Amino acid sequence: MTALLERHAEAARSLPKVGSLIAGDLSTQGSAGTHDHINPATGRVQALVPLSGADTVDAAVEAAQAAAPGWRETSGTRRREILEKLAALILADKEHLATLTTLENGAARGSSAVRFVDMAHLWTRYYAGWADKLEGLVVDTAPDEPFVYTIAEPFPVVAIIITWNAPLLSLAMKIPAALAAGSTVVLKPAEFTPFTSMRFLELAREAGLPDGVINLVIGGPGTGAALTAHKGIGKISFTGGPITASRIMASAAANLTPVMFELGGKGANLLFDDANLAEAIPYSAGFALMNCGQGCALPTRLLVQRGVYDEVVAGVKATVEQFKTGDPLLMDTYSGPLVNQAALDRVTGIIDKAKAEKAGRLILGGNRGSGELSDGYFVESTIFADVDPESSLAQNEVFGPVLSIIPFESEDEAVRIANGTAYGLSNFVQTGDIRRARRLARQLRSGTIGVNGTGNMHVGAPFGGVGISGFGREGGKEGVLEFISTKTVLIG
Repeated sequence: MTALLERHAEAARSLPKVGSLIAGDLSTQGSAGTHDHINPATGRVQALVPLSGADTVDAAVEAAQAAAPGWRETSGTRRREILEKLAALILADKEHLATLTTLENGAARGSSAVRFVDMAHLWTRYYAGWADKLEGLVVDTAPDEPFVYTIAEPFPVVAIIITWNAPLLSLAMKIPAALAAGSTVVLKPAEFTPFTSMRFLELAREAGLPDGVINLVIGGPGTGAALTAHKGIGKISFTGGPITASRIMASAAANLTPVMFELGGKGANLLFDDANLAEAIPYSAGFALMNCGQGCALPTRLLVQRGVYDEVVAGVKATVEQFKTGDPLLMDTYSGPLVNQAALDRVTGIIDKAKAEKAGRLILGGNRGSGELSDGYFVESTIFADVDPESSLAQNEVFGPVLSIIPFESEDEAVRIANGTAYGLSNFVQTGDIRRARRLARQLRSGTIGVNGTGNMHVGAPFGGVGISGFGREGGKEGVLEFISTKTVLIG
């Protein structure tokens, strides 16, 4: 047994028992069979995951409906206290949660998994603060008119379907906001990333959350279809891809169920010749390829002005050459494996197609992992330079460790290229000219703009996209209002 296999076998002892969790009762008998959970780093089965069928979904919705009146009438102060304790428990369980993240989806512990736990703590703590601050308003009316006021009412039962690439972060961006609003929840993680969801619910119960306020079902498309078509669901919050989102929208249409979608992206990072290259180069390389490139809001298209193009290409290549692809449990690993065999086949297929079509000039990577990595779903960090902005490589989301570098001459050309995809989640600008940065922030088509080395989300600010990157927002007050329906009261 290799050292990698030994490390993962030892770590797998910390995996929680998973199954459907309804009104506090855990069932490890899947009504829709089981899923072999394969560790992405080893290619070996490490757990059997029970899958929830339509009958389990029905039971979960019924449990959430039963818990809804009590949770809605729970004071904002008490909801805040529970969420504050949950935030503290997430932080205290940091090492365990980071390990579970790595085991379920291969996120490198040092560069991604630990960071996801820190962000989950911050998002949960932030939304705790909203639980006792939601309010209606009084409408100013004339003395002979009705007295008019509004009530901020929660959607009683919401379906929350989270992404697999950063499940813990996705949980924290959605569930605490829903709980702060007073909603009860039916949660569906992907069948190949159930462990952090299970642990999150264990911590929520420890924090004092009543049974039935969050109910867990696990499964693939069939489970999701049963949930999103259910008449007992008041709203759907989904993070994932546009194709699945279109199916959810069609499913929800029968009941006119409102939806919130945070979908894919093809972020452009516009690097101008007046940028601080000592900072912009490592930022542009590292951010694009973090979490093995499996991120909807990563700047995977690097647009570089001609005056510094050669220098930036060389600098990015030299930076990425230092990134270690390897065992994601090791702290010095930057890039772990892709999530599963399907992802590996898709990403390597995209790389092969780009080479065959001469969509760009391959300057680094492009190969599968070798040696002790050969059984896992590893792909080297890959860079294409001189990429055709109209090519499939530049237009479509790769969701793997692939960076496309595209030259441009003028600001107008950069904007045209950046806006030239159907996506609109996050774009980025690297420049020493603040007027240019402000100008481009208005011209670039996306929900978020990051300037000069910033990230693309903050707990206190809305995050979401336009175009096929979705609609609705997470973060800030907008995030909690996604779970609120305003009622107007008139008294004569």
